[in-house]
Amino acid sequence: MTETILESVQRAKQLLNAKELDVNAAELAMQAVTGKSRAGYFAALRDQLPEESRSLFWEYIEELLTGKPIQYILEEESFYGYSFEVNERVLIPRPETEELVFYALSRARRLFGDKVIQFADIGTGSGAIAVAFKKERPNAQVTATDVSEEALQVAKRNAQRNDVEITFRQGDMEEPLMGQTWDVILSNPPYIAEHEKSDMSATVFDFEPSSALFAEEDGLYFYRRLAERLAPLMNKRALIGFEIGYQQGEIVQQFLQKAFPEANVDIVQDINKKDRMIFCEIQ
Repeated sequence: MTETILESVQRAKQLLNAKELDVNAAELAMQAVTGKSRAGYFAALRDQLPEESRSLFWEYIEELLTGKPIQYILEEESFYGYSFEVNERVLIPRPETEELVFYALSRARRLFGDKVIQFADIGTGSGAIAVAFKKERPNAQVTATDVSEEALQVAKRNAQRNDVEITFRQGDMEEPLMGQTWDVILSNPPYIAEHEKSDMSATVFDFEPSSALFAEEDGLYFYRRLAERLAPLMNKRALIGFEIGYQQGEIVQQFLQKAFPEANVDIVQDINKKDRMIFCEIQ
């Protein structure tokens, strides 16, 4: 069957819409199979779709109709303007996490100027936070940890892909960082409570690694643990930053304020005006 690019995408969108799936993924799939930029895609909407491209496009759509995220199908996602490999061993980087990096970079400049800092990313997953921070602040000495060796292999490839030097350490959360002190520690740990699973999209919990999504203690376990254990690891002037669930700000703030009584602990909203980050500045 001969179809234009537009006709194929419209038909795919109808199928996705019928299953209440993201219809925009059809355009991303088409851009991938045709190798076109977004502008190039729109310019070519009336072009006939070659058979080879058509076949691959519908393979992608069949996968999308199972609920599989387009990022895992294409094995790629953009984060902070950089390209990352992603697969089902790691979470797909989100725009909210870009904001964590943005605000951390801003606060680090204010606290440390241009000096060389020791930076750690706990639970790095794809390496998105660590790589983006290193790209934006090249003189930072960056270390990234993850309990999953499979995730670390993805993160290592992403460091190579983006031409940055990062030290990777396997282990449980903060444990690989012991024996050293740090200027900046960031983490986007698992923070979803098990009871919230029913509210989530199936494309998330059916495909993304559950160990990177869910946490005990109503999603608060890792925040409490890190607040209790990071004090010996921080330099006298230091910055801790977490991504948080939008309802967790006050209690995570309490965890950090108890652990660091003299610190400034701020809850920061994301672009959607939801509590999404918390920063602890130790002076």
